[in-house]
This record gives sequence, structure tokens and C-alpha cells, in this order.
Amino acid sequence: MSIWGAIAGGFVGTLALTTILRGGSELGLTRMDLPFLLGTAFTPDRQRAKAVGYGLHFVAGQLFALLYYAVFAAIDERSWWLGALFGLVHALFAGTALVSILLPLVHPRMGSGQSAADSNPMLEPPGFMLSNYGDSTLAVTVLAHVIYGAIVGGFTSLSG
Repeated sequence: MSIWGAIAGGFVGTLALTTILRGGSELGLTRMDLPFLLGTAFTPDRQRAKAVGYGLHFVAGQLFALLYYAVFAAIDERSWWLGALFGLVHALFAGTALVSILLPLVHPRMGSGQSAADSNPMLEPPGFMLSNYGDSTLAVTVLAHVIYGAIVGGFTSLSG
């Protein structure tokens, strides 16, 4: 098992995940724009936020691939289907604790249930299981993360 397989899988997997999420948005299946959501945590400039967000998303994809790799190494097991299972857990964590609870607490431009009436947030909070961004958002997000995990697991298992 090679760390380079995880890095390559992280890059390809993040490219696939990002493409699926963008495609879901373009097809009207979701209103979520994950790079914009990430980027606006660092800048109020909408164009710059997308560029920063895409960069952050790719960095996060690499970090998660390394985390998957560490778990594969710890349990001495790796495969595309185990990666897909990790992707499912990853998506459920992202849809619950990460973006519906933690992100609104720290994101300076996201509204929340506790926002003051005179505040002017740029973003609506995602809500539990991303429900505020459209009925299909959860399905698109889970599919994208399962594919990401399968790619990372597949690359990792092919690398040795």
C-alpha cells in the first residue's frame, strides 16, 4: 500500500466529487455550491470566494485521502468498496455535524437561527442533512462522496 496511491486517488476522487456536485447544481438538483460555501468563510468577494473555495476543497480532498489511507493502514485492509463505505460515513458526517452544526458556528458570513434581525448573511445555513439547499442535495452529496471514497480506496489498493 503506497501513500502515492492515496494522493493520486485523492486528486482524482476530489475531481470526481467536485464535478458531481457542480453537475448537480447545474442540473437544478441542489442549490449547494461547496467551493463558494468554503471560500466565503475567508473573503466576502464572491469571485475570489469561488477560487479560494476550489483550492480549499482540493486541499481538503487530499487531507481526507490521507486520513482514509491512515485508516486503511491501521486496519490492514483496503479496497474500492471499503473506500466507498468510508465515503458514505464521510458524507453523513459532513451532512450532519460538519455543515449543519459546526460550520454555521464559525462561518462569518453564514446566517443561523440565532442571527440578529439586522445581520446581512451571504449564505443560508445548510440545515440538517443539507435540507435547506434542496430536496436532492443529500442524495447528490452522498453519491459524490461514495464515488470519492471508492476512487481513493481503489487507487490505494492498486498501489501495492
